Amino acid sequence: MAQPPAPAPKPQRGRPRDPERCRRILEAAQRHFNDHGLERASVDAIAAEAGVSKMTIYSNFGSKDGLFQAVVRDRTEAVVAETPDAGPLDTDHPEKALLAVGTRFLALARGDALGAMRAMYGVAGAQPDACRAFYNEGPERVNGELAAYLRRAHAAGTLKVRNPRQAADLFLSMFLGSGHIRGLLKLEMPDSKEDRALLREAVRVFMAAYGA
Repeated sequence: MAQPPAPAPKPQRGRPRDPERCRRILEAAQRHFNDHGLERASVDAIAAEAGVSKMTIYSNFGSKDGLFQAVVRDRTEAVVAETPDAGPLDTDHPEKALLAVGTRFLALARGDALGAMRAMYGVAGAQPDACRAFYNEGPERVNGELAAYLRRAHAAGTLKVRNPRQAADLFLSMFLGSGHIRGLLKLEMPDSKEDRALLREAVRVFMAAYGA
């Protein structure tokens, strides 16, 4: 009697095991989402540009929405994370830590985040699950990680932060003013000198409010 066929393996959602292949997929996906938005971006085109099969993308990310979430997660995870080049965020020196976080967040807000935001505005209301996933993997994640750092600095006595999540939201919001709006509208962006001045002032204002 013939044995029944073995069940097909379930998709392994997440990143491909090959880091270089993963990087190619995420970079190609980011470009297509930025250029075409979430709805019009083509998984076939992303796979072709990355040099992989369409099935490779689906087996690792599950869906186009899953791939978009992975792109957002990849771009936001380094904002507050400890990195080999910058080292850990030091609770003993919050001003230095906030300058590092602000630098990374401002670079994200002026670059990759703009395309992602435009993509989500295009499907707002029509795809609530995709919008919620974007919010959780992007803004909510960064805000939560910064709040965790502020909580540690408060415990160390170097900051006085009664509401870490609110304080984190206020700090990050200082980078989402007119320059960010101009970027969303594809108008002329602030130059590096303006951004450096904004960064210094944001940290100064935050430390004036929450410094121990």
